Amino acid sequence: MKADSAVQRQLLDLAKVDAELSRTAHRRRTLPEIAEIEAGEKTLREKRDALVSVQTAASDLDREVARQEKEIESVRARGDRDRKLLESGSVNAKQMTDIEHELQSLQRRQTALEDDLLELMEQREALELDAKRTGAEVDKAAHDVAAAAGRRDEAFKDLDTTTARREEDRAKLVPRFPADVLKLYERVRAHKGIGAALLRARRCGACQLELDRNTIAEIKATPEDTIVQCENCGAILVRTLESGL
Repeated sequence: MKADSAVQRQLLDLAKVDAELSRTAHRRRTLPEIAEIEAGEKTLREKRDALVSVQTAASDLDREVARQEKEIESVRARGDRDRKLLESGSVNAKQMTDIEHELQSLQRRQTALEDDLLELMEQREALELDAKRTGAEVDKAAHDVAAAAGRRDEAFKDLDTTTARREEDRAKLVPRFPADVLKLYERVRAHKGIGAALLRARRCGACQLELDRNTIAEIKATPEDTIVQCENCGAILVRTLESGL
């Protein structure tokens, strides 16, 4: 394949632009903020799940508290009825004894229920504190994710600007090359990542392989307008005064 030596040297400009485009694309895929957001979103989901669990437990406890309060009120109301019945003087001695025994039983029952209620209220208070703490953790996790997303988006803007500029540079360079040369360059670049590189001091600038004497002799004997490729990576070797030929 033939191409003027000046055209071949311009392949280095194209390779430089493509290298920056590749670095920019890699940078976009591997921004630390991306991993930070993924980890942050996982933490946020866990914290939200924990908050839902606490809120569910608190809701269940509220129902238990309400049930306990209702039962205490029922016991208290029954005791009030019994005391009013005693005070009315309308019961005989046996009924009076039975009512007094029932009042004692009701008092013990009320005391036990109130103790249980107190314990439930303490548990509810602990859950409320836990909910506040977990809620604060949810807010912090959400804030951290939003902050990381903001940094990611700013980085994306810078990378998009760089990409757009290099794409413009590339669009100006591409028409300078014969179709067959460009096709070869693009094919090598697609497979190896670098389409063309400088042959400097007998070393391929793409794969860094140092060429042996026989290969160097063959390249030296090859006309300047003939495309030469690295036998290792296939990159187009651009020859200049730095090539050491």
